[in-house]
Amino acid sequence: MDFRLDGRLALITGSTRGLGLAIAKAMGEQGARVIINSRTDADCQATVEMLSGLGHDATALVFDAADVPGRQAALARLDGGAGSIDILVNNAGIIHRAPLAEFPEERWRSVLDVNLTAPFLLAQQVAPGMIERGWGRIINISSILGQIGRATIPAYVSSKHGLIGLTRTLAVELGPHGVTVNAINPGYFATEFNAPLIADETFDTMVKTRTPLGRWGEPVELAGAAVFLASDAGGYVNGAALTVDGGMTAAL
Repeated sequence: MDFRLDGRLALITGSTRGLGLAIAKAMGEQGARVIINSRTDADCQATVEMLSGLGHDATALVFDAADVPGRQAALARLDGGAGSIDILVNNAGIIHRAPLAEFPEERWRSVLDVNLTAPFLLAQQVAPGMIERGWGRIINISSILGQIGRATIPAYVSSKHGLIGLTRTLAVELGPHGVTVNAINPGYFATEFNAPLIADETFDTMVKTRTPLGRWGEPVELAGAAVFLASDAGGYVNGAALTVDGGMTAAL
């Protein structure tokens, strides 16, 4: 089985921390040239320096996933443009919490713009190059909340359900061209994104009690799934939604 990614160019959105950073590290360790992305140049550069210090080939690409002109301009600056990307990991995501009656429409739209529309548009930009080469990998980071519901986060849950649907339809369309499209559904991981939940004693207890492994996941524990799906070892996996949640959804 070949898990190496030598010579592959991988763009991971939202990759200066948390799950995105863990995926970038793991792909760098397997020989990929990694493009680090966030909205902030300082964060991108610091992450690139850290990865370079580990011996990985990393570069920064600053853009807001929801900013269409900014994203297009950033990708145009790459050698070969968007068409040079072999692996796209749509990881960037946001969340807003509020009861239905108090949920602002603009927050609904902004969450869907980042979590669902941006992955669609990025796939649209990189797919032609992948098709031309007859090889490509698109990995969408969804969530176990793309499989179940949770109160007060209707936009997030809807976007993650939609991302699984997008994964499946793109897998059908792009598969004949040698491009696989898959999703990963993380459970609860100990990241900055989830810091407010970790600090909530009631929620923390719920996660540990309802997860058969009895703990939060560590970001590195998700990275292996991403490397597998990006590598030749995962070449026959297409249209899948791989759940990595310590068994939480199995126990529901």
